[in-house]
Amino acid sequence: MEKFIVAAETALRISDSQQGDTTLVLLHGYLESLEVWEDFTKLLTPYYRVIAIDIPGHGISEVRGEVHSMEFVADVLKGVLDKQGVARCFVAGHSMGGYVAEAFAARYPEMLQGLILFHSTPNADTDAKKEDRRREIELIRSDKKELIASLFAPKGFAEANRKRLRGRIEQLQELISSTDDDGIVALLNGMIGRNDMNDMLHGLKVPQLFIFGRMDEFIPVERAEALVAAHPQAEAAWLDHSGHMGFFEEPEAAAEIIRGFIDRHAAC
Repeated sequence: MEKFIVAAETALRISDSQQGDTTLVLLHGYLESLEVWEDFTKLLTPYYRVIAIDIPGHGISEVRGEVHSMEFVADVLKGVLDKQGVARCFVAGHSMGGYVAEAFAARYPEMLQGLILFHSTPNADTDAKKEDRRREIELIRSDKKELIASLFAPKGFAEANRKRLRGRIEQLQELISSTDDDGIVALLNGMIGRNDMNDMLHGLKVPQLFIFGRMDEFIPVERAEALVAAHPQAEAAWLDHSGHMGFFEEPEAAAEIIRGFIDRHAAC
């Protein structure tokens, strides 16, 4: 069920299946909304209560200023969970959603049963990446969002999957085109300023899972393997035929990975 609520003084859209003893929160990525989870959620709701949100600045959620830090979004998520009566949950974050999930883990570890980074990393932006984001802000401010949509959406998918999933790519392009310019800029600024979370993950006393795609152009295999090696406390799983959008490219395999992780650790 979708509805609008106010959490941490921020108006936002959420979806909540409302049934299940174990709760899984899904956090979408940059230039996405909770709509990207619609079909994927159907693979999970028979087993868990699934909550998703429009991250403030995206979807139909409110824009609150020029910078949406990952900590600010984590506080909004905390407010959502409080309102929905959720004391503890698993949190899965896709790409930018993973950065929010990490901020939530750092601020509210007592609420976390497990952390799933879905095509995401704990690394802060490099100087080069920060400059890329600043150039993207310039494009947004220059009314060139359609250019971003045409380039960004296909790149998220493995080249071998782009023809088969053309409808999904078009869906993402439409989402990008309808996303509030100020919301995009606020989240870009938030990502530029985010903290490195590697030490936090090493000290986090809850189960952790990395899910990577072997054809991901945003997180190449070499970088993903380096993260796996650097985080022996975390489990790792690979989607062999996915780029950066495994919940579209290999939904059944991705759901099975998540279900296995939750089922192993739900009683902890």
